[in-house]
Amino acid sequence: MSETNMLVLRLSVLLTALSMSIFLVSSSSSAAHRCFCQVTGNLDDCACDVETIDAFNNDQLYPKLQKLLESDYFRFYKVNLNKPCPFWVDNSQCGLRDCAVKPCSPNEVPEGIKSSNHNKYSADANKQLDNCEKAEHLGAVDVSLSEQTKEALLDWNKHDDEAERFCVADDEQSPDSQYVDLLLNPERYTGYKGPEAWQIWNSIYEENCFKPYSIKRPLNPATLHSSTGSEARIFYSWLEGQCVEKRAFYRLISGLHASINIHLSARYLMDDNWSQRKWAHNSSEFQQRFDSELTSGEGPKRLRNLYFLYLIELRALAKALPFFQQLSFQLYTGQPEQDQEHKDLLLEILQLANSFPLHFDETSLFAGDETEAAELKEGIRLSFRNISRIMDCVGCFKCRLWGKLQTQGLGTALKVLFSERQIEALPTSNVQRPTFKLSRQEIVSLVNAFGRISTSIKEIKNFRSLLEEVR
Repeated sequence: MSETNMLVLRLSVLLTALSMSIFLVSSSSSAAHRCFCQVTGNLDDCACDVETIDAFNNDQLYPKLQKLLESDYFRFYKVNLNKPCPFWVDNSQCGLRDCAVKPCSPNEVPEGIKSSNHNKYSADANKQLDNCEKAEHLGAVDVSLSEQTKEALLDWNKHDDEAERFCVADDEQSPDSQYVDLLLNPERYTGYKGPEAWQIWNSIYEENCFKPYSIKRPLNPATLHSSTGSEARIFYSWLEGQCVEKRAFYRLISGLHASINIHLSARYLMDDNWSQRKWAHNSSEFQQRFDSELTSGEGPKRLRNLYFLYLIELRALAKALPFFQQLSFQLYTGQPEQDQEHKDLLLEILQLANSFPLHFDETSLFAGDETEAAELKEGIRLSFRNISRIMDCVGCFKCRLWGKLQTQGLGTALKVLFSERQIEALPTSNVQRPTFKLSRQEIVSLVNAFGRISTSIKEIKNFRSLLEEVR
């Protein structure tokens, strides 16, 4: 980060901290204080603080990121919303009109995105790579291998790629996979709630966060009626006794849950009549989800976990910079001038992310005995893959779309974070085989998922202002 940018960031942090101090003194009984009383200061297991993230995101990164997400490459996401739930029989598909997703017609998607060479390279780079591969590899393969063996090799390559992934990706070649315009299908409150929605989060927390069934999660809707009030104390005592990796995993899931709740509160249907439908901030809904008095103290903890999630995904973007800097990589849509402009903007954002002064140190994870660390990492990878599969059980299609995208984005961030050696070994020419790969689906989900987290951080500032006068 340049000295000027560093000075601007420090000044923004000081101003943010000052405004928070004034806010805490003057509004100790306000709803804003009850929601944000813990959303300040240093974060656990990190060298960073809330104020630095607020200043960096809101003043520097957020505006650039929103512009990038409006580009064709990042607005079209291919997804299969018709996969059956793999864990339980679910016939409770949401009938509310706001749950519906409108897929793209074929002529709405740029040809470059639909073509076979959009994945990572421009057409020219693909041609050069294909010629090199044909000259050095394909001739021998065609002569010596049967079609059956070639298919087996392709399956092995797919298996190797799956082994690196922290989430289950949709088969983009499936006839059930369709392109969706994310700008025309925004994440917002749909009315999907109740036992079906609770079942999704209960399955995530109770079965995939390494928690024994004897430890009760605070504010679990399934057990709220029999709560004794001591669950929180017992739960957090248990959590603090876990290794840093398992604590981090829980905080990531909690942060993702908080982020989604912020989005639903920020884009809420406030007026629905024959003349208009108005979506706006719903302060009461936000309070229900985060006010310490209404959530037995849980809401502010969840908001802090959002900042931890932000640091993890920000670090992944910074680590991915060398991959996107490759000359062969293009945001290929078939519109050369726009594609280059958007790649330049992407690199500007990634370089800004790389300049962040207080990154999360991922080397603190899986740092013990190699065998034990490998087993722990595989357990976490499989748990997160399970969570990505649970998204196919969400009854609301709009919620399923954004749930799948955000879990895939976080899974891709984890893949990037723990592929440092592969990224460092990326080839310098097209003749060499790449040591690290990201599909277009992974790239779109990675950047959009971080866009959602970045938006949540921005919305926290908006809700602070809205709730300052609420008692």
